[in-house]
Amino acid sequence: MSVLGIDVGGTGIKGAPVDVAAGRLLVERHKILTPQPATPEAIAAAIAAIVLEFDTPGRMGVAVPAVVKDGVTHTAANIDPAWIGCDIGGLLRTSLNRPVVVLNDADAAGLAEMRFGAGRDRRGTVIMLTLGTGIGSAVFVDGALVPNTEFGHLDLGGQTAERRASALVRKNEGLSWQKWAARLSAVLGAIEDLLWPDLFIIGGGISRRHEKFLPLLECRTPVVPAALGNDAGIVGAALAADGDIAASADAAMSP
Repeated sequence: MSVLGIDVGGTGIKGAPVDVAAGRLLVERHKILTPQPATPEAIAAAIAAIVLEFDTPGRMGVAVPAVVKDGVTHTAANIDPAWIGCDIGGLLRTSLNRPVVVLNDADAAGLAEMRFGAGRDRRGTVIMLTLGTGIGSAVFVDGALVPNTEFGHLDLGGQTAERRASALVRKNEGLSWQKWAARLSAVLGAIEDLLWPDLFIIGGGISRRHEKFLPLLECRTPVVPAALGNDAGIVGAALAADGDIAASADAAMSP
């Protein structure tokens, strides 16, 4: 079955039809720059442009960088403040004239990794962190998603985790892999002290260079790179729109 998945990021929006039985993109993904300012209306228009690139009718999934409850976004850490309190599910359904499922972007990536990637068949507590413009998180307990966790906003000595250790921070501050790994280790350690996870999965575009920093991390929990790479959000969004998994995400669906 083919389902269209869209992943909205702080710098880019990408989408593709997904084979939800195999967990893979059916064609090369289409990507456009995230409009600025990244208002809900501007994002909806950008998503509509991506939809036109593919002949994939029916229900679709959209992953966004915000807490999503019943189709309403409640945070806007790396997007426009207008997202707070926005019924993005209703906006997208109206503008696209099709059923839409909306969920948090890290939760989407985690769904994909737990179904097809590094978390497949793993029990216990598995935490995925997506490292990019910010730090997203997804928590799974015995395979079940605990939606809308926000570990990127953990306070580390007066500074949030994502302001200290996101991939963008590493780039902007010109940090060496060793210095950045030390910061990331502090984030992992703070999460360990709270939840005692059994596995960390590191995703986001920087996971393609995992050999540069994973061996430098200092924590007691095993850490592995995401298997689906930067496509995980697209695959997870499509999975959330697929009927048998949508109920496990705190997502918005049309009646």
